[in-house]
Amino acid sequence: MSSPKISFNTAVAIVVANMIGTGVFTSIGFQVLGIQSAFAIVLLWVIGGVMALCGALVYGEVGAAFPQSGGEYNYLSKLYHPVVGFLSGWVSSTVGFAAPVALASMALGKYVNSVFSTVNPTFIALIVVLIITAIHATNIKSGAAFQRYATWFKIAFVSLFIICGFIFATPTHIISFLPDSNSFNDVFANAAFAISLFWVSYSYSGWNAAAYITGEIENPQKNLPRSLLVGTLLVSVLYVLLNMLFLYSTPVDDLKGQIEIGHISATHIFGAQMGNVMSMVISLLLVSSISAMILAGPRVISAIGSDVKALNFFATKNKNDVPYVAVIFQSVVSVVLILTAQFNQVLELIGFTLTLFTTLTVFGVFILRKRSTTASLSYKTWGYPVTPILFLLINGWILYYGFTSKMESSIYGVLIVLAGLPIYFWGKRGQN
Repeated sequence: MSSPKISFNTAVAIVVANMIGTGVFTSIGFQVLGIQSAFAIVLLWVIGGVMALCGALVYGEVGAAFPQSGGEYNYLSKLYHPVVGFLSGWVSSTVGFAAPVALASMALGKYVNSVFSTVNPTFIALIVVLIITAIHATNIKSGAAFQRYATWFKIAFVSLFIICGFIFATPTHIISFLPDSNSFNDVFANAAFAISLFWVSYSYSGWNAAAYITGEIENPQKNLPRSLLVGTLLVSVLYVLLNMLFLYSTPVDDLKGQIEIGHISATHIFGAQMGNVMSMVISLLLVSSISAMILAGPRVISAIGSDVKALNFFATKNKNDVPYVAVIFQSVVSVVLILTAQFNQVLELIGFTLTLFTTLTVFGVFILRKRSTTASLSYKTWGYPVTPILFLLINGWILYYGFTSKMESSIYGVLIVLAGLPIYFWGKRGQN
């Protein structure tokens, strides 16, 4: 009897849930500090969406060529060398997913605490992680159903927020989304634009989420590229519209330097009481994000366990074919990060390196095309070679500013990656 497979709809839900987290509801407050033009800010989110779409299209081709779970671990091992793949998997499987789970869980806990002050936010974060871990460590079918419903609720709420926002908002300020001379200065002669693009790209991260569960998707050669494209396109549209709504509904001075943008905007649109309700619902949207990362992340370390004999206990599966040891391991790391409150530092340290591995994967499509005949590929990147080149240019720009603005953190991040080398060689000893 074959094990249950993840449907196309669930794969799309995993992409959407991984992408829509806290970033889009927080980052514009810092963007308006250095960027004056509404056109330039919207352009930031358009460029981020274009980059994510280009990446999704390329990952569709690479993933269809190598239809196994594990994401970059799988792709980089085959395109470059197993050690490159292992280093990517080492970061993803230890803290690459665990830290964002901890961050989202604590953010949810803090939102709940802001409404119910007697509730301990750390306790809420731990309970959420434990419940969702229990769901995903038991059965892929129930886990997939939970993921679908949680994500469709998220999409419905965000869409309703956007529609009602534009209907009921009564802006007290004049704003134009059309470009003028100052707009282009903000784009081409303003370092804040490039730095903001770095954080916008973080808000878009997760567009490659379905790649980590490729081996468990129904008909992956067809459904992986489709799920990456549909999920990323849907989120890109929602992101652009959300940020237009924030600018349209709320005076820029009220946004500057603020974190709880969703709450501030909802208060301006619907009033203080409804703003609190909307803020609470926004926090609950994080449940699907946490769920998606707990579902996708362990597939990386499970794939490593299948390939590296000394680590094969991570590939242990239950009777429902779920890599439950890997699921529990990742959640244990998340719990440790929650209790020690180190997730922000970890995310800052590994942000540069995770982006670097994504860049290597997209560049790998040129290697794939050189090795394979075009006819042998089940899916081919639309717009090749412009699509991967555009992604590499934008990501190269982001990497440059990310490294120069946070050089110390980036260097420490690289050192964390290199720390995986002795583990790789230890795991491979005596293995042909």
